[in-house]
Amino acid sequence: MSRWWMVLILSFNVVGSVGWAACSARSGAMTTALVELYTSEGCSSCPPADRQLSQFPDGRFPLDKAVPLALHVPYWDYIGWKDPYAKSVFAERQNWLVQTNRHRTVYTPHFFVSGKAVGNWRNELPDVIRRINAQPAHADIQLRVDKLQPGLLSIGADTSSAMKSESLALYLAVTENRLVSKVSRGENSGTTLHHDHVVREWIGPLALVAGKASVQRDLKLQADWVGNEIGVVGLVQNTLSGEVIQAVAVNRCFKS
Repeated sequence: MSRWWMVLILSFNVVGSVGWAACSARSGAMTTALVELYTSEGCSSCPPADRQLSQFPDGRFPLDKAVPLALHVPYWDYIGWKDPYAKSVFAERQNWLVQTNRHRTVYTPHFFVSGKAVGNWRNELPDVIRRINAQPAHADIQLRVDKLQPGLLSIGADTSSAMKSESLALYLAVTENRLVSKVSRGENSGTTLHHDHVVREWIGPLALVAGKASVQRDLKLQADWVGNEIGVVGLVQNTLSGEVIQAVAVNRCFKS
């Protein structure tokens, strides 16, 4: 799937976050659904799916019920428009999820909920999310984000699971909301596109050893990122079956 990352384990208190409150979250007793959308700005059928994802979180599905991720893929760039948010690692992940679902086709827009493909996403997403929310959680995730200084975040996560599996892994995703693109070529030429929950940075997999994993990483925000629109997601996934057994998120923690 994706390459293993070198993880630097640090204390949360190595650098003080003067003048900034920490942003933290802990997963609950029931399972939170992870809603992944594989999308592209070069895909004319993707904007309705992008708008669907932007509706999360809402009154029906707050962050403790459904955690949204938009993963932009680059394989449509060749038809005329290069998606500025696309990464090859997201296409690799989508291919892997297609294989674990025993499907043959990779396409956009493509929704997965907790690792399972949802074909009729316009009608099926709410029911799929509710079924997952009804399941007791099999992992606990604690997520913390500190602003060390302007443009530098410290992201930490601790997870544990009582499941007897050697195939569980922790992932982190850094997301950004309210992104706008004016597309000048390709299938969406002349369209202004709006995106939320766009994955900007992907960290993992970090294997759970004896049912536990911890990671902390300092992340420098890129010049074109908007600090008060940044969120962080943590998830635990079975790397054999693709099932996401728990997810947690913090959203829009800090002012720029």
